[in-house]
Amino acid sequence: MPKSPASQSNVIAFPRRDILKLGLGGAALAALSPSSLMAQDKLKVAAIYTVPTEQQWVSRIHKAANAAKDAGTIEYVFSENTSNSDYERVMREYAEAGHKLIVGEVFGVEDAARSVAADYPDTAFLMGSSFKPDDAVPNFAVFDNYIQDASYLTGIIAGGMTESKKIGMVGGYPIPEVNRLMHAFMAGVREVAPDATFQVAFIGSWFDPPKAKETAFAQIDAGADVMYAERFGVSDAAKERNVLAIGNVIDTQSDYPETVVASALWHFEPTLEKAIAEVKAGTFKADDYGVYSFMKEGGCSLAPLGTFEGKVPDEIMALVAEKEAAIKDGSFTVEINDEEPKSG
Repeated sequence: MPKSPASQSNVIAFPRRDILKLGLGGAALAALSPSSLMAQDKLKVAAIYTVPTEQQWVSRIHKAANAAKDAGTIEYVFSENTSNSDYERVMREYAEAGHKLIVGEVFGVEDAARSVAADYPDTAFLMGSSFKPDDAVPNFAVFDNYIQDASYLTGIIAGGMTESKKIGMVGGYPIPEVNRLMHAFMAGVREVAPDATFQVAFIGSWFDPPKAKETAFAQIDAGADVMYAERFGVSDAAKERNVLAIGNVIDTQSDYPETVVASALWHFEPTLEKAIAEVKAGTFKADDYGVYSFMKEGGCSLAPLGTFEGKVPDEIMALVAEKEAAIKDGSFTVEINDEEPKSG
């Protein structure tokens, strides 16, 4: 059954309350072995994904969680391919099972997810969301992949590599977390190729490689010689048509060594580490964790060029290095534009 409504406090306290529920006094705690204390230190974390764990965005969350698990920081379980209609049920099941931190992405189930969180005030929820935190649900924090810094740098490289000055861009849905990365990429392209034009399309799915591939083929046929691969399937089309591609969120160059020039990498570790620390300290609250994806926080980076090392013009890489340093020291800020990008 759902727990009692949230209190007026905007933080939730976990460790002390859990110890008291066990009915352990000071003497009993002192008798606990080091191994049992270590087990108690492991936070129970669950993740709920609407797509397979190999999908770009989700894979980075999954990777960070597994790293924390391997380090002995957390216990970790997850569900993948959870439909929006099942999301609320799975959230409740994990909360009832005693997981103290539940991570996921609620872009299509915002209202239901926040309603569930309100029913479980002693559980921390950290959810990918296009909306802001609400103090009315103090245990529900949000995050997003604000990797516009790295996306901007890949745009500079794309602008230096295109010959036709026509760039193709294929995304899933025109929501803020996709839009801002596309705009940052386009700004980077224009930094070195101000006359470049863009073909922008959305496939209406987070995971439909065949549809993304067909959409990319159409853009390549229309003259694009560099493709922005926001979705799986785009790099396959680029490889088959012998044009270049720019990766997003993960590094796929090992799969496309002659195709993927550069990628903007998302590192979820800073976001997750912050949430784990707050839950363990009893200070988790409604907050926006998006900042932990910024480059200066270690939340994103430009992937190594690998097989394209030395193939990108020196002056382009010099500009990339200059802009990267400026982003990290705060003297240059990549614009965050969440509006839907248009072709042109």
